[in-house]
Amino acid sequence: MSQVSAPPSKRRLKNVLSSLFVQVLIAAVIGIIAGHFWPDFGEALKPVGDGFIRLIKMVIAPLIFCVVVVGIAKAGDMRSVGRIGLKALIYFEIVTTAALALGLVAGNVFQPGAGLNVDPSTLDTSGVEEKTQGGQMPGPAEFVLHMIPDSAVGAFAENELLQVLLFAVLFASGLLHVGIDRAPQVFNFIEQAGEIIFKVIGYVMRLAPIAVFGSMAYLIGQYGLSSLSTYAKLIGACYGSALLFIVLLGILMRVLTGLSLVRFLRYTREEFALAVGTASSECVMPRMMEKLERAGCRKEAVGLVVPTGYSFNLDGASIYLSLATLFMAQAVGVDLTIGQQVTVVLVLILTSKGMAGVPGSAFIALSATASAVGVIPVAAVALMLGADRIMDTMRVVTNLLGNCVATFIVSKWDNALDQNQARQVLSTPEASSKELQSEDESGEQSGEQSGERVPAMAGDAERGAGTPVVATESIPAQQAPGDDATTKA
Repeated sequence: MSQVSAPPSKRRLKNVLSSLFVQVLIAAVIGIIAGHFWPDFGEALKPVGDGFIRLIKMVIAPLIFCVVVVGIAKAGDMRSVGRIGLKALIYFEIVTTAALALGLVAGNVFQPGAGLNVDPSTLDTSGVEEKTQGGQMPGPAEFVLHMIPDSAVGAFAENELLQVLLFAVLFASGLLHVGIDRAPQVFNFIEQAGEIIFKVIGYVMRLAPIAVFGSMAYLIGQYGLSSLSTYAKLIGACYGSALLFIVLLGILMRVLTGLSLVRFLRYTREEFALAVGTASSECVMPRMMEKLERAGCRKEAVGLVVPTGYSFNLDGASIYLSLATLFMAQAVGVDLTIGQQVTVVLVLILTSKGMAGVPGSAFIALSATASAVGVIPVAAVALMLGADRIMDTMRVVTNLLGNCVATFIVSKWDNALDQNQARQVLSTPEASSKELQSEDESGEQSGEQSGERVPAMAGDAERGAGTPVVATESIPAQQAPGDDATTKA
């Protein structure tokens, strides 16, 4: 050999440090230290995290459009789209109601607001008004009408995911009616645009550790570590309830799909670490959709369930809202009856569905619930100003995990899940994650080698269009999601 290889210890260290998960953890620790010792500096770093989230958000709408159109066009059956959508909504309603009930049970058991004896007249509600910006939760009719965009361009420009989803479904329906063979250029353009967007996301993800550093420094600099002790009982109740809910999700996933939630968490640990560090689940939506496809879920199921879940399946927010309502009542000395607690659940079932995209939505939902119950002073919502930001980690993780589990369950329910592929991918999470990361890093060279793997969307669409398939010998079959589903179609 002409060169001496590096010692094994150095190679292992290099492999560890090259992991996005490890980089994000290190960045989070450094951010916490910086925010604690230099709070002014930490607060000034808010644009760093916000900028990263904006970079991801700018491609979410076109990505959803491409994934949904390509998935439906490959499936070739609009009835399957209707089935998946209906089954997803049924699942979302059942699970979010269970999450609301769990929050109420936790509030009654742990009594997080008992003994505070707060006088509502002494509370400053100006902070709540600043958070909500005078907004209100949309009513049922307004919520449905808001799903219909004024224009297709406006839906993309304003990043309204449900509007983009509706337009994508209608566009795919029209494309199927015309026929892919009569409009191959349109189909190929959308498919290849989706492939390019995934590459762009790979480039942006390299900035993830910097974004986590800025977000954590801002959080600690703005609120300080002392706020943790002030709401210790409420925080413990919320996080404990979320942990129990996640365990229940794992049991549900095992029973209904035969898959392991623990293995899925190992497979997606980088995405969850990034979501926690930036306090945003939207910034990992594209990567999570790609990993769900790799794990055996068909493209149309992922494209429909995940974006819809961001508005209809907010499990973590549901736990927080019901528990926070009881906390407010207990803090001001109001003892809610069983009937009033049932009213809380019914009101939150409606208000929690319209939270996505509304500034200060949690405070609006809590205010609406307090008004509906009639015995909790609305001013008590101001008590949650100091605790709301601390709950972000719980809400983000539970919401994100709930949507992922929903995708697996709904896919299995509609026979859109390749269980063999899912087991193979989840059994080797490190290898699958490394492959995805290496693809991101070598994206600029993806077309230069003749034997290189064609990404899943390109390969599937070529088969759907009836053209020869490019060789894929270099990657195992289980890592080209959608192949089995396309062959069956």
